[in-house]
Formats: sequence, C-alpha cells, structure tokens
Amino acid sequence: MIASIQGVLESIENGAAYVWVPGGAVAADHRACDQRCGLTYEVMLTAYSAARLGGSIGESIVLRTQDYLESQGQGATMIPRLAGFTCIEDRQFFELFTTCKGIGNRKALRAMTMSTRQIAAAIVDHDSAVLQSLPEIGKRTAETVIATLRGKVDRFLEGPASSGRVGAAIGDQVDHAEPVIVREALKFLLELGENRAAATGWIDQALVADEPPSDVQSLLARVYRIKSHG
Repeated sequence: MIASIQGVLESIENGAAYVWVPGGAVAADHRACDQRCGLTYEVMLTAYSAARLGGSIGESIVLRTQDYLESQGQGATMIPRLAGFTCIEDRQFFELFTTCKGIGNRKALRAMTMSTRQIAAAIVDHDSAVLQSLPEIGKRTAETVIATLRGKVDRFLEGPASSGRVGAAIGDQVDHAEPVIVREALKFLLELGENRAAATGWIDQALVADEPPSDVQSLLARVYRIKSHG
C-alpha cells in the first residue's frame, strides 16, 4: 500500500490532484529537475481538500494516501484508485466514514466538502441537518452515519488543519500547542451558544492563514472577524 506521496502539484482536475514525483528526491526548486523523468500520479481528493489545495499548483505537497478499488460497469471491472489527504487524521476519518452503510469511497470523497472537524462535530451533536447539507447525504444516510459513528469521532474535533504543503503542520509535525488552543476556543464559543459545526468551521478558517494565531485570544479575534464577514 502507498502510505504517502510527496511531489509537485501539477493540477487539480475533476476532484483529482496530479502530483509529479521526479525519478530521484524532490528538489527544493522543482524547475531544476528534469521533468522528462519521474511519474505523475492521479490522487483522488475530498472536495474540501481540493478547494484548499487550489492555491498550491506548482508547489511541493505531501499527501497521506489510501488505495482502494473502484467498480466500473456494474462491478464488471475494478479500477485501482489512490485517495490523498492533507493529514493523517483526515485519512483516518475517511476510513471510519466509509464503514457506514451506504457510504462508499467515491461517495465519501464527494461528501466531504467540510473539514473533518466540522463533520465530526455534527456527528457528536447529532446534527442531521448539517450532515444532510453534504452532497449525496440524505436524511436516512445522515441518521445512519450518526448511529454508526457516535462515540467514535470525538478525537477528530481537535485534529490539525493542514494545508498539505511540505513543511506544513501534517502528521507528527503538527504543533502540539494547536489542539489546546482549539479546544479552549471551541469551549468558549459553545458556552456562548454557537453551533459546534459552525464554530469548528470558523476555527478551521482561522488556522489556515499564513500566520496562524498562537494563542486563544488571537484565535477568537480572528474567528469573530471571519464570522462578521459571513
């Protein structure tokens, strides 16, 4: 199994990232590499990851990957696919999400238009309306997801908000202070009566800035700016 891939993001098309991996190690400046060598991998992305990586075309990225088989022609043909995620937590959530009845790999990728934190928050709060707002998730499927995953997704409420760029906060490189800041900010917002899914969405947006906030106060200040601009 391919566990991760590091290379240059050439393009994003139809929900897939095309990542060029040179024949040798990835150079700091990919233009210095001989582009006639190496391989370009098609890596399927969640809708949320595709949107966030759109500004990284031409840059080096790291994706945590999961391979699977996709059926074609009513199951007559099986095509190998590679799904990519900007952090290990997103990959783990995807694996858990696809254990729900009616949620296959392709549907999960399309449905994940929100961050892992937001979807997990909706499950924890039994917020069927938020889940139904995801593509291809109807009322019955939303109820199935909540019934299947309740009690299993709490750990994703503090997952890292990674961009996937080389050197970004991914996997075990994540700043260990971030979960503490996130937890305190989320607790404060919930005490004020904010919806958990909405609050985690604002926090995610605040954390992916070029200069992420370093303490609870600056994180909350940025959250309120994001909220006010709706």
